Amino acid sequence: MRRPSSRTIVKHALLAATAALTVGARYLPTPQQNGPVLTKAVELVGGAAPAAVAALTSDPSSAVGAETKNAVDVLGATVRGLSHPQALEDAFRSYFAFKAAHPDAVKKPLLYFVDYGLSNTTPRGYVFDMERLAVVDGPFMVAHGRGSSGASNGVPTRFSNGFGAATTSLGLYVAQELYGFVGHAGGGTYSSIGLRLKGVSEGFNDNARARGVVAHGAPYVTATRAGRSEGCPAVDQARAKELLPKLANGALVFLFAPNADWMQHDPWVNNG
Repeated sequence: MRRPSSRTIVKHALLAATAALTVGARYLPTPQQNGPVLTKAVELVGGAAPAAVAALTSDPSSAVGAETKNAVDVLGATVRGLSHPQALEDAFRSYFAFKAAHPDAVKKPLLYFVDYGLSNTTPRGYVFDMERLAVVDGPFMVAHGRGSSGASNGVPTRFSNGFGAATTSLGLYVAQELYGFVGHAGGGTYSSIGLRLKGVSEGFNDNARARGVVAHGAPYVTATRAGRSEGCPAVDQARAKELLPKLANGALVFLFAPNADWMQHDPWVNNG
């Protein structure tokens, strides 16, 4: 459906403002503020009709697109070797779109990102500060579900939201509460810190909490290889103890892979 002409004008103004902005504008908004891209856009169209300015600051899709581009411009220079050129763009668009739609749910400006288009012998996890546009941690090893790959080493190729599949589920999650995790490895049990996850990519990961898909530490994740989990984005024990409390109760998690069906239909990847 074609947008009204006033929104088209605003969109063009936003693109012009984005082009005028330097990559050095690294700080994004609090829920009560416009980000640097949006602020500059408003300044540039200051002489335009008030209705156009109001549309620019209130149109969520325009704001999401501008903040996504700024984040990719800044962090794309730091994060290299990803499996697909859209990996960061999809992650950041999902983050900003969800934050715009559910600002009260995003209580921390952190994004835990995993590129499952890379093998489990390659560091593929990052944590980003989405306000400062900085890498907090990474790259580091992250496990994938044993149902996502037949071999013990390699790139996961099967992704599912189904119960009992032991697969990784792609998409966007909200980090929820911490708890005492107990797992099984090498014929024995171990304990670690665990972080419950709520999947918000409908149809792709929204069974995650009921399936018991969580972030946790695991002894089978080492500096050189990540073993396979039951679908959890598990990390090494020491990193879990340090990192998961920072994510708990309001950060976001994004699990990516160059999977065509998911990339075309995830509601947050395709938002804005």
